[in-house]
Amino acid sequence: MFSNIGDYEPCGIFTKGHFILFTFTLICIFIALKYTSNKNREEVHKIIKLITIIMCICEILKIIYNIMQNSIYAVNTYMPLYYCSMLLYAGLLSSFGKGKFKRVGDVSLASGAIIGGAVFIIYPSTSLPMYPAFHILSIHSFIFHGAMIYLGMLINKTRYIELEKEDIKYFASLIGIMSIVALIVNNMFDGNLMFISNNFPGTPIEILYELTNGGFLYSLIMIIGQMTIPFYISYFAINKIHFVEQIKELKEEY
Repeated sequence: MFSNIGDYEPCGIFTKGHFILFTFTLICIFIALKYTSNKNREEVHKIIKLITIIMCICEILKIIYNIMQNSIYAVNTYMPLYYCSMLLYAGLLSSFGKGKFKRVGDVSLASGAIIGGAVFIIYPSTSLPMYPAFHILSIHSFIFHGAMIYLGMLINKTRYIELEKEDIKYFASLIGIMSIVALIVNNMFDGNLMFISNNFPGTPIEILYELTNGGFLYSLIMIIGQMTIPFYISYFAINKIHFVEQIKELKEEY
């Protein structure tokens, strides 16, 4: 559970251990949605706040653990400046922000969080290739990304907000700020936070890195892609689902 990297054989991706964690995460999301999808707006806000606080505490413990295991200079291992770290910032903005700041948090959770969480539990490239399935960091990563999916689905299922195409400005602003900070830290510590500065071998990112020969163009495409693609995928998918639901409701009425 608390072993150093390399002490035990990593779980790997698309293995039995990965399947167990993947299945367990989906079951937890399903059960949580079953018992909370009928909550009102105030109750949903309380759920968002509670999960955000829990995830922030877990992230702090993870940061302390990784620094003890590695080094304060190994920013890639502990700095919460990856795409999926948006859960922390969006959750705080949604829970405690007002006006446009709250909208940034709500929109980010309702759109990009679902995509980020789903991609990770399918392809957990930052945990299972390095640690056993039942290592504390592997388990944390699935809980964290499962929470992303759950909150995103809960917000949309309860119509906590109505996602609009113009909301891209809110989502892009959060990811854009995170990317700028990540670039600064990457330059200072030779890191690859947000995966925008260096190659990430063994992942689809490697294809883009080789096509662009790295450098400025690679960073620009990665930043713009993360600022836009997850939002639009979520937006069109959510609106399609809502449209189908409305058609079903009309059929039931008549």
